[in-house]
Amino acid sequence: MKPTIRMSVGILTGIVLGLALSISFGVFANKQGGQEAIPLEDLRTFTDVYMRIKRNYVEEVDDATLLENAIRGMLSGLDPHSSYLSKRDFQDLQIGTSGEFGGLGIEVGMEDGFVKVIAPIDDTPASRAGVRAGDLIIRLDDQPVKGMTLNEAVNVMRGPKGSDITLTIIREGADQPIRITLTRDTIQVRSVRSEMLEPGFGYVRISNFQSKTAQNLVDEVQKLQRDGNGLRGLILDLRNNPGGVLNGAVGVSDAFLEEGLIVYTEGRTADAQFRYQASPGDVLRGAPMVVLVNEGSASASEIVAGALQDHQRAVVMGTRTFGKGSVQTILPLRQDTALKLTTARYYTPDGRSIQAEGIDPDIRLERLKVSQVDGEEGSMRPVTEADLSRHLQRQRAAEEAREDDNGERASLAQRDYQLYEALNLLKGLTILQARS
Repeated sequence: MKPTIRMSVGILTGIVLGLALSISFGVFANKQGGQEAIPLEDLRTFTDVYMRIKRNYVEEVDDATLLENAIRGMLSGLDPHSSYLSKRDFQDLQIGTSGEFGGLGIEVGMEDGFVKVIAPIDDTPASRAGVRAGDLIIRLDDQPVKGMTLNEAVNVMRGPKGSDITLTIIREGADQPIRITLTRDTIQVRSVRSEMLEPGFGYVRISNFQSKTAQNLVDEVQKLQRDGNGLRGLILDLRNNPGGVLNGAVGVSDAFLEEGLIVYTEGRTADAQFRYQASPGDVLRGAPMVVLVNEGSASASEIVAGALQDHQRAVVMGTRTFGKGSVQTILPLRQDTALKLTTARYYTPDGRSIQAEGIDPDIRLERLKVSQVDGEEGSMRPVTEADLSRHLQRQRAAEEAREDDNGERASLAQRDYQLYEALNLLKGLTILQARS
């Protein structure tokens, strides 16, 4: 693993770049702001409203509930990612760092009053049931989502392991809402996994960014190098990766870069402005890379894709990413509560803001499903050497090996067409590199 990443201006602690159900974080930051004039007239209006609710609302409401609701409303009016964290919310946030939590296994945000699926987490009830990035959840069992806060919706979706919940989903291209019943489970997120697609060509999948993701990535790449007697090229899959710990994204980027800027942020305060620089050492030793992204790749994923794209270290392939380019800082309060507050925007090394724009891939490739067509009725099989009289017999071992390879490639194309095309592109890059 490389030495500790350098920061040019201090350390902004507690930065959180993930979304909703599985947000990870490092350490906390707590800063006392400067003194500003108090808007007395506005506070009188607030007090007036507060007292009228206390006196006239149809049911009695205690002071703590009214004040907490006021705080939640104040933060929800800022942006989709700023929120008040109750004691339970704060605990759930800390649990997310360990990579284990209870629920359905989906990363979510809010859009037009509905819960939007940012990405299903690999090998969870949501991913197995076919929940997709971009789905809008409009009902939880028989309860409408409209009018709920994101935290309220998340609390409904969570529950005891083994209990069921039915999601009613609106999906682009579907004529009517889709109902999916999921069984809650303990979600254990394996942040990094790898496999050798073909001799010399590795594949690493990062499902989200946790505190140990960068080290786990290096371990997996080194394992592929040992098992495959070296790597000629690597595919880094960030599809449906909703983000997570900033340090994880910086560490992953740094693993493939020798030098230069990885990411920087700009905010109103000095603590919200920082720059991360790469340190020497490339775990792939310059071997070609392809990075796969899609609309479910958000936040920390976009940092990695943007850094590798700007440094021309990898070819980014897939569809435009989600476009979450803001930084959230955890500000602890009293009684084990906290604020999750947007404090800065982050930028790629070339100064591109990802906020609401996303990363545009170098090669656009939509999600497609392909199937093999065999022996269509009325079709004529082409004449080959094997049809000619007195043709030479094949060398069986080599021929069978080629047939097995073709079969595996056909299976990959049917299982994951984007990955299949990424592998083809990676092979082309290795050929060009060898000839240069």
